[in-house]
Amino acid sequence: MILSSIDDSKKSMHVGHDVPALLKSRADRFPDKPFLIWEPFEGERKSITYREFSAQVEALAGGLHRRGVAMGNKVLIHMDNSPEFLLAWFACARLGAVAVSTNTRCVARDLSYFAEHAEVVCALTQPQYAELIAGAAPDIQFLAVTDNDAGKPLKVSEDIDAIAFSDLFDAAVSVPDRQVAPMADLSIQFTSGTTSRPKAVLWTHANAVWGGRMNAMHFRLSPADVGLAFLPLYHTNAQSYSMLGTLHVGGTLVLQPRFSASRFWEASLRNRCTWTSMIPFCVKALLSQEVPEQHQYHLWVTAVKLDQVEQHFGVKTLGLWGMTETITHGIVEDIDEHGPDMNIGRVSPAYDIAIRNANGEWVQPGETGRLYIRGTRGVTLFKEYYKNVEANEKSFDKDGWFDTGDLVAMDETGVLFFRDRDKDMLKVGAENVAASEIEAVIMETGLVDECAVVGQKHYMLDEVPVAFVIPLPESEKDITSKIMEACNINLPDFKVVRAVHVVNELPRSTLEKIAKNELRARLPNIVE
Repeated sequence: MILSSIDDSKKSMHVGHDVPALLKSRADRFPDKPFLIWEPFEGERKSITYREFSAQVEALAGGLHRRGVAMGNKVLIHMDNSPEFLLAWFACARLGAVAVSTNTRCVARDLSYFAEHAEVVCALTQPQYAELIAGAAPDIQFLAVTDNDAGKPLKVSEDIDAIAFSDLFDAAVSVPDRQVAPMADLSIQFTSGTTSRPKAVLWTHANAVWGGRMNAMHFRLSPADVGLAFLPLYHTNAQSYSMLGTLHVGGTLVLQPRFSASRFWEASLRNRCTWTSMIPFCVKALLSQEVPEQHQYHLWVTAVKLDQVEQHFGVKTLGLWGMTETITHGIVEDIDEHGPDMNIGRVSPAYDIAIRNANGEWVQPGETGRLYIRGTRGVTLFKEYYKNVEANEKSFDKDGWFDTGDLVAMDETGVLFFRDRDKDMLKVGAENVAASEIEAVIMETGLVDECAVVGQKHYMLDEVPVAFVIPLPESEKDITSKIMEACNINLPDFKVVRAVHVVNELPRSTLEKIAKNELRARLPNIVE
């Protein structure tokens, strides 16, 4: 009864608020202020005000409606960062359609599954992906293609049955009126699916409005803030943290096609950017560059607090934890606190979390446990895994706790630290071994740029740890023996890696996560 009352309270907070209402409100309040500044690597730079953006969304929604897209229909958006992506996403929201944003690095097999599972009626894309989508989703009603690849002018092949994205805009068509519906379906993003088929995470309009509000609060954003976005818009980080957080406060979003170390400071200085969200790869790439004294940054959202970065760049970094299913951050650092290096903060007041050991008990300080989070479905947590009853039942217990699959630890002061994914726990004989512990020892040698530890199947011990490493250029000589020596010194024998594989790159399942399933697949079973 208490949980039900809390859910009702959370839902009531969003009466009269959905994504189109939010955009209209900001367009009315900041009509001539830039909402979007597009910084392509090729093509024309442009600035679009809130009024202009809102009008273009309305015209695109009208064109989609004219072509038969109706409320509840699923629309595939397969695009790299671009103004067209944002316009398509918001036009779907205006119509009451559901935007299905997909990773542009996926292959035909993935796209076929996405299109079929989400039951998409049409697809919006860029020339470089048109042939791929035409072949992977042959049953869609129409395919619309832009005249550029994230700014680079390019025409689609005449062999492909497609219409011009620009022809969809039709300001003469009246978009059907729809009631403000915060609990209506808004969008779908597919998880990385490291062990099975990707799951379709379904958000409501209330999810997006909530996410924008909480992101802005956590980052202390104001209308004066200018955010630089280069992480892909098809992921929650850019879509929720950057796009919706900016919209909530009426700020300005500077958008680049992707991360470019050589273009980062140029765009940042030209637009007087004050904050950005990035991943460790980006930080590493920027550490080798000279830091302009005149930059305006006050915040980099880096997922963990990074003392070295703060000292080098003179910018506050912010630790946090979130996932597609939480829309925003269930754990976040307080900007006004000076927590320890590598922390991810404390539980957000907007959520309940539990950190449990293998017996289901709350962990003690210094211990690592499995993270569970509880909120309101369709508001503070995603609505559901679309068309996946089994996954929904498995992910939530009877008391509403969502199993995140992540492992975290708490120190004596209550500050939290990310440890690993639970699937990265190895079973070596009777011992449970965290891959992250071994990886930390290897990284501390200073010999490698990046590493990943996985389990290799073993005829007696179930599995044994092995390492894949990308060596630093000056450390390639005798790297295997040096890593083995470090492991023997710093780890008990059952945690010592049995082999070291030197590679040039590591496969990725998402922007941040290494596809360890692909690494495991490279390893033969140890039979004797």
